[in-house]
Amino acid sequence: MERDELATASWLVAGGRPHGPGSPMNPPMVPSSTFQHGADRLYSRSDATTGWEAVEEVVGGLEGGTALAFSSGMAAVAAVLDHLPAGATIALPDDCYQGVAMLVDRGVDQGRWTVRHLPTADTAAWVAVLDEVDLAWLESPSNPLLAIADVPTIAGTARTSCVVAVDNTFATPLNQRPLALGADVVVHSATKFLGGHSDLLAGVAVTAPGRDDLHADLLTARSLGGATPGTLEAFLALRGTRTLALRLAAAQASAQVLAERLADHSGVDVVRHPGLPDHPGHDLAARTLDGFGSMLSFDVARGAVAAEAMCSTVRLVRHATSLGGVETSVERRAGLPGQEHLPAGLLRLSVGCEDVEDLWRDLRTALDAVA
Repeated sequence: MERDELATASWLVAGGRPHGPGSPMNPPMVPSSTFQHGADRLYSRSDATTGWEAVEEVVGGLEGGTALAFSSGMAAVAAVLDHLPAGATIALPDDCYQGVAMLVDRGVDQGRWTVRHLPTADTAAWVAVLDEVDLAWLESPSNPLLAIADVPTIAGTARTSCVVAVDNTFATPLNQRPLALGADVVVHSATKFLGGHSDLLAGVAVTAPGRDDLHADLLTARSLGGATPGTLEAFLALRGTRTLALRLAAAQASAQVLAERLADHSGVDVVRHPGLPDHPGHDLAARTLDGFGSMLSFDVARGAVAAEAMCSTVRLVRHATSLGGVETSVERRAGLPGQEHLPAGLLRLSVGCEDVEDLWRDLRTALDAVA
């Protein structure tokens, strides 16, 4: 069945499956690096396998564009940046994934481009700069401060040549579809919510209808750069994406409960979650997102030492980097290189699919222990 015939939850389950009598239920893994001459496929670095094509069909259908699978989210980001001409100017939010910021800064150091940093929530500044930059990179909600960008206004503003790219990893296509709002390309770390089980590295870039030029450039960058996903990774990404609707519904419901309870705990100074009425950008998030997501961050009252102690005290919640898995994980972000500008006691919490009361008991016990 076609994407426009199905609700999103149905498409997640049905998209990308083989058809016809005797077909397997799932696209098979094809562990071959090369193919015999005489057909379309020749070499797996440049010619997609069945597994990639299925992932691209499902995610492209979710976002409403043409998808390309990559070996990681950063590989997809690098391909978008590779599209820029020499001497380009990039507009980058003041809060975004550290890997993106580090990659952009590296290009600045090499003289490839210049960068202008803008506050995520300053819509007027973003609109004003669109005809002055070659790439406007948006991330909403942002990582890890959960700032909200007005993607509909920024991406919907007429522009001459600026590419508007949106990292949609936190929101997922279930809560935000930037291409429908006017963005040119969307990027995902499929390692996170799409895969959902902390067992793979993969990325996806999805270009808007009518941006065949950008799609072709990304395809070339993937092929020449060797940024293709492995067969097993494509299989796992597709399998994980099947349950995205179920996982996200459970996780973001729990995140709302935990955010509210953490905000009332004396051991916490600040909680950042778009679902909290006093969160900056809450009203904008309520208007522009279909859900508030399962990510939140909070500042432990006694700073870095107490925050690190809490990470060591939790038992059900995992002290680990990355996010978007079925398991809840926590990490002190200011302890990582390139994140020193963040509040010292800030913990980023990726809420998973465990029972919310068990999660709260674990978090409350750890907070009480370090208070």
